[in-house]
Amino acid sequence: MKKITSLYAAFVMGTAAIAQSIPFPQPSPLATVTQNFATSKIEISYSRPSIKGRKIFGDVVPYGKFWRTGANAATTISFGEDVKINGSEVKAGKYGLLTYPGENEWTVILTKDLNVNDEDSYKKENDVARLTVKSGKSSSTVETFTIEVSDIRNNACDIELKWENTLISLNIIADYDARISKSIEETMGKDTRPYYGAANYYYENGKDLKKALDWVSKAADANPQAYWVLLLKAKIQKAMKDFNGAIATSQKSMELAKADNNDTYVKNNEKLMAEIKAHPEYKPAPEKKKK
Repeated sequence: MKKITSLYAAFVMGTAAIAQSIPFPQPSPLATVTQNFATSKIEISYSRPSIKGRKIFGDVVPYGKFWRTGANAATTISFGEDVKINGSEVKAGKYGLLTYPGENEWTVILTKDLNVNDEDSYKKENDVARLTVKSGKSSSTVETFTIEVSDIRNNACDIELKWENTLISLNIIADYDARISKSIEETMGKDTRPYYGAANYYYENGKDLKKALDWVSKAADANPQAYWVLLLKAKIQKAMKDFNGAIATSQKSMELAKADNNDTYVKNNEKLMAEIKAHPEYKPAPEKKKK
């Protein structure tokens, strides 16, 4: 009898060990979204439940009730730099992301507590931001709960939460201009100067174009074969309404790009010159008289 009992125990333990080694699929798999944004990145960690034939909002996820905004462990979001979320200032850091879904609007909360996955453990005094967000409709049914970063611009993006036919969107703005501008001013006073990068930043952000033109011209003088530098110079000249100067610079950039077999820059220059010639204030330079 003892031998039989021992064999049975060994069988049960062996079966359990085999079961633990089988990689069964997770019903609500963990996902991590990492997106470079502005001068740093956004990272979101959450678990993704699926509809599976159920009614979600107003049933599985009740209206007006606490939701961990996913499944399993707490949902977290981190920002690598200070941002504004729907106008509310949020310092760089990692936060818990909580919601109270509603039929027409949601309450979205960022909390300092990273382990809140039920209402009993939620403490309002740990709130970093509390937002009221209108609830919208997705263009199609979203089977699996999705959080994504979309519509990414230099200093702004949207974070969208989508499930079933519901969509809410958070507008994120990174306020880095003062920090970068100060850094550029300090760096440009040194011997080794990032002329091209500084000129591009000033051009992209609508800052002092005279400075941008001076810097990009110095970058072009330092590397006369750099057609990408010349293309930027042409764009700055266009922005300053030096249309004929811009065409001449762009033409030179295009010739260098052709010699380097870079079709992308050839097309970019062709497009720029077409835009200049279509501008209502453009007047072709008078042809030089032959001697």
